[in-house]
Amino acid sequence: MIDKAIIESLVKIVGSDQVLSDPYDLDRYSGDALTPFRAFGAEQAFERLADVVVRPGSAQEVSEIVCLANLTGTPVVPYGGGTGVMGSVLPVQGGIIIDLKRLNKIIEVNPQDLTAVVEAGVVLEDLVNALAEHGLMPGHDPYSVPIATVAGTISTNGVGYRAAAFGPMGEQVVALEVVLPTGQVMSTRAVPKNSSGPNLNQLFIGTEGVFGVITRATIKVFRVPEAQAFATAGFATFDHGFEAAAELLALGIRPTLLDLTEEDDHVRLHLLFEGYREGVEAAQNRSMQVCAQFGGRDIGPDHTLEYWAERHESAENYKRNALGKPREVRWNRRQGRSFDYLHLALPISKVLAYRRQCEKILAEGGVKVVEYGLWSRPEMFSMMVVPVNGADPSNRQNMGKVVEQVLTLAQDMGGIMEYCHGVGVKLNHLVARERGAGHEVIRSLKQSLDPKNIMNPGKLGL
Repeated sequence: MIDKAIIESLVKIVGSDQVLSDPYDLDRYSGDALTPFRAFGAEQAFERLADVVVRPGSAQEVSEIVCLANLTGTPVVPYGGGTGVMGSVLPVQGGIIIDLKRLNKIIEVNPQDLTAVVEAGVVLEDLVNALAEHGLMPGHDPYSVPIATVAGTISTNGVGYRAAAFGPMGEQVVALEVVLPTGQVMSTRAVPKNSSGPNLNQLFIGTEGVFGVITRATIKVFRVPEAQAFATAGFATFDHGFEAAAELLALGIRPTLLDLTEEDDHVRLHLLFEGYREGVEAAQNRSMQVCAQFGGRDIGPDHTLEYWAERHESAENYKRNALGKPREVRWNRRQGRSFDYLHLALPISKVLAYRRQCEKILAEGGVKVVEYGLWSRPEMFSMMVVPVNGADPSNRQNMGKVVEQVLTLAQDMGGIMEYCHGVGVKLNHLVARERGAGHEVIRSLKQSLDPKNIMNPGKLGL
């Protein structure tokens, strides 16, 4: 339990209305969209609740909270929208959850620089609407636009539907303001490049808050395109669709959307081209020629139009039925459903060989794939898997073992176990295996910046 004096100090910083210690609030803040049924061996991480939730309204208040936590050795967990799917906000050692949603100002939109300066808690949908008034849009467009926050997507380096053209969220970060574990506020400069040492933004991109609390970000924004063109190509096999996607990349064609899906005996490559009219027309024409070269059939835009129209629906449903509710409500949405959605990244030359080896492992383990996919790049390979014989506890336990086998296979083939959502608590135990000696470099950075290990302890294998 946290010392009462700490709670009293938090009240002095933010006011009594912004400090929550009721069991109901502690429960609903002590998790994200990951459920114990998908944790596969990390279930113990759900046993601990936060000791207190605090909702600061400024970077200065965040700084004072972190100073207090550092002084007292109290764990701190930064919290954005609570929409992650890997358990990165689980307070595995208790402590203080810092809810950043009151930091929700869009400070500046600069159409000439093509940047926006926003606070950490800005919800992506609010950013979309604000930028539209300037004829602009963000490049990051995940399924979670209605519910995710800017800093949350930076801290997991999320991938969205426009990543084929604009890259993951981390590539769209220009500058950051961060509260370090000591409480010191650090800001990087809003320039596209430097040659005076490491880019310190990278210390906070995809690192789940273990090095500091992001309070403000300058991100790239883009003009709303003057033209759009949707297309769908059907293929006889996934391999043929993969080869077409790889050829598009080799030619330098970067559609806004590139999604190859094999599901229900259909293999479809969903494509969206955006930009200036002449470029869109040229990219679409050449892309369909490439698809035909690998046996692809032009089956019209309707499948991709439907895909695009529905891309945020699951987040809207989560917002209506689960967001901000007690953990039991969120868990019951997936009760009895044993499945996993895996996102692996490998060199292009190894993806198809990896798939073939996975098929053997899965078949021997009584697990089947219900969907294969590529998302944004041919290196980014995904699988949705379920147990062949249903979701009873023994099948679920077995599936956890099989999932670990295919994740470590990706590592052994020179790839990584997750490109999309971060590792959280779910894959925490495999981080050191993947990074090798590099993990000791990260551990040294952590010990230097955060010797008391207060910042989101128990994440990134640290």
